This record gives sequence, structure tokens and C-alpha cells, in this order.
Amino acid sequence: MKKILLLFLVAFGGFANAQYVVNYKKVADTYFENKDYYAAATFYKKALKITGDSSQLVLPYGKERKTATDEKVIEDYEGSIYKLAESSRLYREFNEAEKYYAIAVTFTNTRFRKALFYYAESLRANKKFNQAIDAFQQFIQKNPGDVLVKDAQKEIESCKFAIEEMRFPRIVQIKKVPANVNGLGSNYAPVQINNELYFTSSRPVAVGSKKDMVKTATGEVQVSTKANPFINNIYASKGELTSTDIAVKKVDFNFPKNVEIATATFMPDGNTMYFTAWKDKEKYAIYSSKKTGDKWADPQPVGLQVNSKDFNASQPFVTGDGKFLLFSSDRSGGYGKFDLWYCAIREDGSLGQAVNFGPTINTEDDERAPYYNLLTKKLLFSTDGRVGFGGLDFFESEGDLVNWSKPKNLGYPFNSSKDDLYFTATDDKGTKGYISSDRESSCCLEIFEVRKEYLSIAGLLTDCKTKLPLAGANVTLTNAEGTQKITTGTDGIYKFKVDSKRPIKLLFAKDNYFAITKNYPYEELAKADTLIDKDYCLSPFKLGIPIRLENIYYEFNSAELTEGSKKVLDFLIPIMEDNPEMEIELGSHTDNIGTDEYNMDLSNRRAKSCTDYLESKGIAAARMTSKGYGESMPIAPNEIVVKGKKKDNPEGRAKNRRTEFKVTKK
Repeated sequence: MKKILLLFLVAFGGFANAQYVVNYKKVADTYFENKDYYAAATFYKKALKITGDSSQLVLPYGKERKTATDEKVIEDYEGSIYKLAESSRLYREFNEAEKYYAIAVTFTNTRFRKALFYYAESLRANKKFNQAIDAFQQFIQKNPGDVLVKDAQKEIESCKFAIEEMRFPRIVQIKKVPANVNGLGSNYAPVQINNELYFTSSRPVAVGSKKDMVKTATGEVQVSTKANPFINNIYASKGELTSTDIAVKKVDFNFPKNVEIATATFMPDGNTMYFTAWKDKEKYAIYSSKKTGDKWADPQPVGLQVNSKDFNASQPFVTGDGKFLLFSSDRSGGYGKFDLWYCAIREDGSLGQAVNFGPTINTEDDERAPYYNLLTKKLLFSTDGRVGFGGLDFFESEGDLVNWSKPKNLGYPFNSSKDDLYFTATDDKGTKGYISSDRESSCCLEIFEVRKEYLSIAGLLTDCKTKLPLAGANVTLTNAEGTQKITTGTDGIYKFKVDSKRPIKLLFAKDNYFAITKNYPYEELAKADTLIDKDYCLSPFKLGIPIRLENIYYEFNSAELTEGSKKVLDFLIPIMEDNPEMEIELGSHTDNIGTDEYNMDLSNRRAKSCTDYLESKGIAAARMTSKGYGESMPIAPNEIVVKGKKKDNPEGRAKNRRTEFKVTKK
């Protein structure tokens, strides 16, 4: 242990005595307290003399602690490692956070017990879902009374959800927009209006004179430490974001320099903009500005129906008809931290009272960045309050601002293991648009173009007997996402759209027809491009009317089924499985060779052998009855009269030796 401690003291560069190292830690602590986590991480690494490989660190503790100086060194070391991990996590650099939490979880001081939870969270963000599950479970076992246990349990469910979702990705195309839009800092919340595209960016601006180092796309550059160069502002451009030479210009508002603005939304004519504005350490508020020519008027707060000095109001969205303003707020009367709210926009531009979206949408955690499509009546929003991939995930609900369906996670790759929010559509139905995500970034949101695609499951349904299209049939598609139902028209066509290639079950049913089920495994769907087109038919039946089973044979003078006959009976198994309420009778008939008593006994035994076979294949005995009819119900003459004389009719007797089934209950 003395050797380890000595190595640590050398590696640490004489932490307790070298003044410049002490200053590094003090500077780091100051940045940390002021929530400048990137700068804090930078200076904690300087204090710890980390140049890039955390494996060089020496863990300076054990049973042989000797002096107060040793204890102080260890305390400073552990505190710096933990705050370095915290800083990395809080500026969303989860690869770095994972490395340093992995060290912090070995510390015995109870003040670092939450390191295990955040280590697990970092593993989850880095898509190491199984390892994250193990770490969350360890945290729960070691800290059963901690307030984070509930979050850990939700995180475990989210990791399991993510593992399953990534097995069956949604059919979504995602592409990051060019670098001149996704510049330094965060870039997010694009919205297109009147051939102009507005988005928010915190790209650095020149400030002050005193210089220090910050990270950029090309390395490190000198910037001022007197003011934060990463200020959120709204930028505008003309043309599509996909253009490589798109020109970006900051929107000029008459605001003090220390005010940040973000997340623009517009009235339908594009001449009134709503956005979020805030100063450091003050509440977020929503402002509006009107456009005259190319100039935006001085912004005005929207009023006390939305804003208050006591709570935050942010991320506004105006519905396509200009009648409602949706926003996210932690105002009183909600269900959690940030909830979704809406208020009416009156004809004079004033706002009605804010109304909460209700508990179907809002959770005890955060709901953010609403988007509502009037055509599809679908609400897209982001939340970290539900089982998902972790962080903020996109969810979708259908409704009318009052009643909502249960929100559904939009799956992978629409969502990622990091934060995903700010969906804005570029088409009427919301199948194309932009999202903002830090999935490919170590710190910041970036803008991605998204396009939802679908796999069509379609075909023609006919009557097996007439070969004509079958109208009025119910067709049900079921997969992990839920159930879709349609009724065929006179053309007999069925068609569904699915957004992933998860296994599918189709059920075709109509009164007085045998229902059928068709399963599409993942392997079959994976081969398809955009369409699976298959035709099916339904067989009609009438209650109580026998249907002959062709080629049912028995051993001579025996009730034992031949192997070929068993294969014919196998035809009934899917019918019974696809029609679970149906009950049938299996009846056996003989010709007139032999006595009546013998033929009745033989036919009873033969009918019973059929139901016994089906029972052995999993069909419930209670759904089947067997009955022997002997020679009492011929369907053809056993004898014929030729020139006035009775003559044996082998063809007729063959038809009479038959097995039939009929539906007794549907």
C-alpha cells in the first residue's frame, strides 16, 4: 500500500504542495459550481494530470492510511474524480463519464454512493444495455432506500425495451444535415415557413478580451472567459437544410446581449414569431415578435396566462390553424416537473388561460417540445418520464387537445439512447421532417433529417369455392405495436401499413366462413422492400351440414387410421386453431357389407379414432364429438339394378365408406 500511495503522489504531481495544481482544482470547482461543466471537466483533468488515458490513474486508498496529509490527498483525489465524472455526464459526454464513474464506484466514502447509479446511466447512454441493467440492479441492492431506486427500476425496464426495439428497427431514414448548419455548440428546433428555415444554435460568438481554451470542431481555440461564448440565438436561412452551401444568418432582435433566445414557432402567415427567451439564472419565458418587411419588431412577453416570474414557460408551438399555442412549463397545477400545456390564441392575438394536457400525456418527470398535426390529429412530444431508450424520447399520441390515446414510443432509430426532441414536419402528414438529437455528439444537440417509411401488407381475399372477391370480411393485423382492423369492400382488397419489420399475424374472418390465420416471421419481412402482396381465400360452411374428408382410410376390418389418413386429418388442425370457439362432429359411415350391428360398432370406433388423433395434436376433446352412422346414411347406392337384377356397385360402396365433419357450434 505504501508503494501504491507513493506512485499516486508522484502521478498526482504533489497535489498538496504544488500551488498551480491546487489552483487547477479551485478553478475546476468554481466552474462546476457555476454549472460550466465542460470547463470544469477540462480543469479537473489538468488537476489530476490526465492527458487522455484514465488507466494511468492510481487509486490512492486502502487500509494503511497513515497521516492527515494522506487523508487530505485521498479526499481531494476522490472528490476530483467524482466531479470529473459528474461534469462529463452533465455536459453529455457519456464515454468520458463512464470511465471516471467506473473509478468512483470503487470509493468507500458514502458521499459517492450515487456514482453507481450514474455509472449505469452512462452505460445505458453508451448502448451497453446489459451492463447497465447489472449496474442498476447493484445500485438497488446496495441502496434500497435511496430516492433514485424508482428511477433505477424504470431505467432497467428502459434498457430491456431498448434491447428489444433495436432487434426490430423502425423503417425510418435519418441523415445529419450539413456541417455549416450543425456548427459548433448546439443546433436544434428547425422550422420551415415561407421558404425560410429558422433554427436555434448556440454557436460561439466573440466576447471580451481575456482568453482561455475551449473545444471546437478543429481542436482547441482561444476564447474569452469573461462571458459565455455559447449563446443561444435564432438563425435563419433560405433553402433546404440539405444544401451544402446554405447561408446562415442570425435573426436580429432588439434584446440585451445577455439574453438567450430559442425554439421559434410561427403563425400560419409567417409574420408573427413566438420563441423562448431567458437570462442566466432567471426563468424561461415565451415572447412574440411581428415582422414588417424584413425586420422583426421588438419582442414582447406573451402575458401572464403563460409567463410568470415564479415558473418557466418554454418551447412554444403554434398549431397549423393558428388557433392554439402549445408549450412546456413547470407551472403549478401540473403532474410533474415540466408538463405540456396549451392556450387559445384569440383573433386579436391575446391568449386564453393555460390548460394542462392531462395525465394521459404528462408524467411526474419532464414533457418537452410539443408538435401537433391537425390533419392526422397526432401529437409528438419528448419525455423522460416513460419507459424508453433513456434520456428524452419521442412519443406519439392521437387526440384533440382534450382526449388522448396512450402515448407510444416511436422506437429505434427515431429515438436513441441519448436525448431526442424537437420534431418539426416538412410535409402535411408529418412523415418527413427534422429532429434534434445528441446521439452522435459528445455534448450538443444536432439537427437530423428524418423520413418515415412503411411496409405495406396487402392482397386479394376471395371465396375459395366461387373464386370471387369476398366483401364484408374482417381482416386483423397484429404485431408488437398493437392491432389494426379493416373490413373488405366489394373488391376484396385488404391493405395495411406497418413501420417496422416485427413479426406479424393476419386473421381473416367472416360469418359462415372458416377463419384463417397467416403468420409473417421477421425473416420473411426482412427480405421485403416496401410491399408484401399475397392473396388468400376463405372456405364457406353451413352449420350442421357435413363436409366430406376425402381419402380417409383405415386398416382392413379395423378402426386404425393409415398414415395417409392422418395427413388428411391434419387439414382440420389449423381450422380448429384459427376458429377457437368452433365445435365439430366427426362422423364415420360404412357400406352395407356386414351386419348392421357390426357396421355401427365399426363406424363408432373409426370416428373415435379421428377425434383421438386430433386430441393428440392439441385440439381440446371438449370441442369434438365422434359418431358412427354405420350403413344408415348412404350417399350412393350400394347395389344397382342391371337388366332387372340386383348387382353389386363397388363405386357406390366406396363413396359410402367415408368420414365427414360438420360444424355444430361456431
